[in-house]
Amino acid sequence: MTDAKRKWNRRKEARPAEILEAALALFIENGFAATKLTDVAKEAGVAKGTLYLYFDTKEALFRAAVRHALTDNLGAVEQAAVVAEGSLAALVPKLLQQAATRIAGSRVPAILRLVLADGRAFPDLAAIWHEEVVSRMLNLLTGLITAGQARGEIRAGDPKLHAMSIVGPMITGVLYQEMFGDLEKPGLNLETLASQHADTVLRGLLTRPRDA
Repeated sequence: MTDAKRKWNRRKEARPAEILEAALALFIENGFAATKLTDVAKEAGVAKGTLYLYFDTKEALFRAAVRHALTDNLGAVEQAAVVAEGSLAALVPKLLQQAATRIAGSRVPAILRLVLADGRAFPDLAAIWHEEVVSRMLNLLTGLITAGQARGEIRAGDPKLHAMSIVGPMITGVLYQEMFGDLEKPGLNLETLASQHADTVLRGLLTRPRDA
């Protein structure tokens, strides 16, 4: 049996995931503008008409690909928030370690670099990233910070700005490693950054010291 026949004999249920994997690889390698739906279909081993059954535009395909890449990672972060039971002191170290290990080791940094590179020419990319990632994480943290302020555990200040101060350095670190990791030996240790930043930011946010 030829490779082409094997691809067509796969279960239909597997096709969307295979299309998304192919799309991710091509978006990351070629950029959004240069990636054609016909190339994605070819890479996934499906007819272009089959691809259109699932995704009617390239933007819709990109949105689904982002969700596909982030589902496990963001789900783990949200689960950590549940386990932390609303405690920012318990959540922040886990959240930053997730960024250092799960997210940094995935395709997420490459997707973020793609959004930064092509976002001005294709504003929908930035909107998709904001809706699927940024708002989701900032809303989670902002809610926890607001609740902590009401209990007197978190210092006064704009909860959203506090949330940005938590995640900002890790985003910078992940991007730094993505862009310059091959140029530095040893490269940036993201797990060390996560640990140090968690301690620093919590000492600034909590009304009582962590070790009090």
